[in-house]
Amino acid sequence: MGPEEIAHLTQLGPFIAMVTLVPVAGWVLTTWLRMRHGYPLDGAWGQAIYPKTSSEELERIKLLSQENAQLRAELGSMKDRLANVERIVTDSGYRLTHEIEALRGQGSTKQ
Repeated sequence: MGPEEIAHLTQLGPFIAMVTLVPVAGWVLTTWLRMRHGYPLDGAWGQAIYPKTSSEELERIKLLSQENAQLRAELGSMKDRLANVERIVTDSGYRLTHEIEALRGQGSTKQ
């Protein structure tokens, strides 16, 4: 090898390094993201390898699902109650009664 060939190889060195390092870094990043979000990993022959789940994790998922259902039911009842309160407050009869009571209160303080 002559000096010209060595000069060409040294100029191509950073390009070759980038061509090999970028795909490896991408593979590491996608594997990390898949593990973090619970997606199955790929084995040597392309088969799915699922993360292991213990009985504690399954019990915790069950408890969280029950709590989620209870909170959703409570939120639904609160929405119903809020709708009733809004209906009462915006009702013209309620407003009229409130004004009459206010006038009665003013009349008793003047006497």
